[in-house]
Amino acid sequence: MAKGRGDRYRAGMPETTTLTRSPLHAFHVEHQAKIVDYAGWELPLHYGSIGDEHLWTRSSGSIFDVSHMGRLRISGRHARKFLDRVCTRLVRGMKEGQCRYGLICNEAGGCLDDVLVYCFSDDDYMVVCNGANRAKITAHFNRVKAEEDLVFKMVDETESTCMCAIQGPKVMELLGKVSREVPTLKRYRFTVKNVLVMKIIVSRTGYTGEDGVEVILGSKFARQALGMLLKDIGAEGGVVRPAGLGARDSLRMEAGMPLYGHELDEQTDPISAGLQFAVKLDKGESDAQEGRFIGQDALQRIAADGPERRLVGLKLDGRRSPRQGMSVLDGDRAVGIVTSGCPSPTLGHPIGMAYVPAEMAEAGGKVRIDLGGGTDAEIVPLPFYKRP
Repeated sequence: MAKGRGDRYRAGMPETTTLTRSPLHAFHVEHQAKIVDYAGWELPLHYGSIGDEHLWTRSSGSIFDVSHMGRLRISGRHARKFLDRVCTRLVRGMKEGQCRYGLICNEAGGCLDDVLVYCFSDDDYMVVCNGANRAKITAHFNRVKAEEDLVFKMVDETESTCMCAIQGPKVMELLGKVSREVPTLKRYRFTVKNVLVMKIIVSRTGYTGEDGVEVILGSKFARQALGMLLKDIGAEGGVVRPAGLGARDSLRMEAGMPLYGHELDEQTDPISAGLQFAVKLDKGESDAQEGRFIGQDALQRIAADGPERRLVGLKLDGRRSPRQGMSVLDGDRAVGIVTSGCPSPTLGHPIGMAYVPAEMAEAGGKVRIDLGGGTDAEIVPLPFYKRP
């Protein structure tokens, strides 16, 4: 989920700026959400307490509106070939109903975005990208299509659909009451369900470190269809409650998941970010038909030489949390930079992520964070939290 640098959320925009409303906007208002501008959308920051929503997600289940995420349908003769060209993961060979996490890189190996690719068939896919990057990724895709003379159709389905994440340890049991198939899905698999007169895409994916699903459905009947799937949503004593972007951010931090505009950007490569699992460095070398991806040469060099810096976790003493842009200190010398930080509701102490020189990235190392005076921190493995 993308955020720009600086403030995570802006409570208002100039009067000349028109924000996009989610299909679930009326639901958010009904449940007294704090609505903020997020990547050009009006979305809930919280419904009362970020900490409470975070802990409820860890113990039961929450629903998050993530309709701002870009949803680009790619289909046609060269759909697979094109996606293999722009994505660091191998798209060829994906099976129907499979999702795959990957990166879209520039020639230097910097991250244009991180994405999920859904495979409907050999010539029909969907790319879910970060909301703030949708225009950039669409332009990049159109440029590659034209330069390499590829034949496929790209349809931006973002504003005609709704997307939400339902996450937490009790979610799959709850969904099992309305669908036998959904709880049997493996991680990074999806199914298409017919509800009323619409199709609903349900994938066993998420961004919180908990089990659960992400759901994509037509915007017109979104509220009604979700009500059928989750009859007690938001009700007193219900398993699933609404949660906002604030809790989604602290949950993903505990799970050590990178966020575009924080851990990832166009000057940062996925290997430094700890995402080498999502990069097929030998793509195209064993099969001439497969083709290499954009940025592959640069990433092969970085992998061979070793990255100069690495993303690490930080466990802080005291009560103050690190913030993006703060310096990581070795004595009085600035050696790195914080990318994200928050008080961890689950762990009970402040945590953060930062880039430090590769030789300092080993767990157990001691550094200081420039919080106006200097606060001790320990370098720890990512993720901070793994579900039981």
